[in-house]
This record gives sequence, structure tokens and C-alpha cells, in this order.
Amino acid sequence: MTKKTVRTTYADVNTRGLYDPNNLTRTQTVQPQPKKRVPPEQTHAENYYYRKQMEAKTPMVVVLTDGEVVRGTIEWYDKNCIKLHRNGEPNLLIFKHAIKYLYKDLPPSEMGSSSIGTSVEE
Repeated sequence: MTKKTVRTTYADVNTRGLYDPNNLTRTQTVQPQPKKRVPPEQTHAENYYYRKQMEAKTPMVVVLTDGEVVRGTIEWYDKNCIKLHRNGEPNLLIFKHAIKYLYKDLPPSEMGSSSIGTSVEE
């Protein structure tokens, strides 16, 4: 017993009305889904933050991955490192992968009103 495969041509399908690109009201046609936008790979938030701190010459505290704390103002930055300007001490070129976190160095008068950088010692 031999089976014969039946294949329809595009002309046969088109004449039966199963798919007509010009007639989009047919229920057999598939409407294309709107494509979701891919989020940007880089938001530039880090660049914006560094630029803002550089322009204001904000004193910063940089905590390194080994626990060392350095203070200064950010003089410039690039993709891999930042340059920290320190008064009375040598300037530092710090690789970003060595930074655990950083925050603004608040004056002692503002330290009590903010929860950032405050600690309770016994």
C-alpha cells in the first residue's frame, strides 16, 4: 500500500480564501503583533551621576572592595576608572571594578539629619 502525499499550491489556497493579504477581515489571517521595544543596553545613568558630581565638585567617599575608604572629589572618569582629587594627599586613579560603593561626603552639620553615613556607636 502506497500513500500519496497531497500538497496544495499557493494558488489553490489563495482561491479558496484561506489567506488573502488584501482582505484582513478574514478570521483565518493572522494579524502581526506589535514588536516590543528592546530596552537600551546602556542608560547612561552612571555617566550622568559622575558628571553631576564633577560639575558641583561634590566631596565624595569611595569605599573600595577591600574595605579601604578614600575621600575626595571626582576630577574625571572614563569607562574603566575614575580620578579622585584629594587635598593635601596624592590624587588617586581608581579602577571601577575596585569600587564597592560611593556616596556624598556630608559636612558634620548635615550628618545628624541624614541617615546616609551615620552610625550609632555604643
